[in-house]
Amino acid sequence: MIAEHDDDAPLVLLANFASPVPASLDASEAVRGWSAQAPRKIWLARPGDVLVSPVPLSEDFLRYAGLLLGLPHDTVEVVVVPDLPGTGMPEAIRHHGLGETLMSLARRHPGTRLLPIVLDGASVALAAELGIQVYPFASGRPGACVLSAVDRLNTKTGFRAVAHARGIRMPEGRVCRGDELPDAVARMVSWFGRAVVKADRSAGGLGMRFFSRHDPAVAAEQDGSGLWVVERCVRHTKEVSVQCVVEAAGPRVMFSGEILTRDGSFTGYRSPLRDVPSGTIAELEGWGLALGQHLAAHRYAGPYGIDALLGADGTLYATESNVRRTATTTPHAMVTRLSHAAKRPTPAWLIAKRTTRAPHTFSQAVQRLHTTGLAYGPAHGEGVILYTGSAGRPTGPSPHWRYAVLGHDRPRIEELESELATVLDLVDP
Repeated sequence: MIAEHDDDAPLVLLANFASPVPASLDASEAVRGWSAQAPRKIWLARPGDVLVSPVPLSEDFLRYAGLLLGLPHDTVEVVVVPDLPGTGMPEAIRHHGLGETLMSLARRHPGTRLLPIVLDGASVALAAELGIQVYPFASGRPGACVLSAVDRLNTKTGFRAVAHARGIRMPEGRVCRGDELPDAVARMVSWFGRAVVKADRSAGGLGMRFFSRHDPAVAAEQDGSGLWVVERCVRHTKEVSVQCVVEAAGPRVMFSGEILTRDGSFTGYRSPLRDVPSGTIAELEGWGLALGQHLAAHRYAGPYGIDALLGADGTLYATESNVRRTATTTPHAMVTRLSHAAKRPTPAWLIAKRTTRAPHTFSQAVQRLHTTGLAYGPAHGEGVILYTGSAGRPTGPSPHWRYAVLGHDRPRIEELESELATVLDLVDP
């Protein structure tokens, strides 16, 4: 059993990557990139569920995922709601005239509930229009207190305030308006040599910028009223995260791992953490539980996480919180679900996105995995899964792949990934 399905009632899985909570909806290109990953939500589905996706899912991918899950692919309804630039998914549903379709599907089974990927006011309003409750809230209708806490902790400034109150260590930093950026960056660079600038509301490294003493002066932002965070740029050896969930009994740690990035942007993840002192892991998990207590006090229920840096001197620094289902929570649910079905312990795993020099269609790539023995199978409990299909391309050859690798330990998943790079002719990130 996975946290997304703790009973028999069906879910409407709302892949609302287009939400104003993680980042501004004006960042249309970034939203499209995130939305392209929506097919991975099929790993949460069970018979009777409805997946509301901003992109199509190919029949080949649905059959592939269904075979691994033991889920007949035609027992899950997929409703495609193309992104509407500058708006959230619920508004796009109305614009495309799909409200009646969703209402009809939601009413097929008593007790159907809405599971939004990002909890926001628009998704709660959509649930009310469909006549269903919001999962996993006992009341079925998260109130203003919950929505305010979620919104605040998906900002850099909100997390800094809560982290300070909860004893969570962060890099030295300053919150400022856009017109104060030049002075704030100059001071931080003069004190520490390097600084990082983050928009208050941003995700996945979007818009993050780094500055040193040799760089030109920073220009003021045109929107002088917007908030920014300027922090000391920490010399670090790893970027890590802890992912937790608030349940009826309180907060619980689900997993932790190493974040893989390039220029501050997310490129992959490895779990569990390796080559990190046990005391550091305990501190990271303690921070996660402390944030969960804050969220529980505001009546939140569901997943959340903290990202952090492991400094070169061994000191851990939190950098942000994400109160939503992130790029790691669904792969973890997939890994947990497959290992439980195979009656095996949860394996080590990684996810990544890499480019190929020899594009293949999805079916061709899957065939290569099978013929080389790299495809995941429950009999041996390890291997490779193409967990989003053709990386947002329902048909035709794909130039890049998002994949998961499962193995009994970290060296084994690294060995399997190396073999995968040869089989699919992947380029090093």
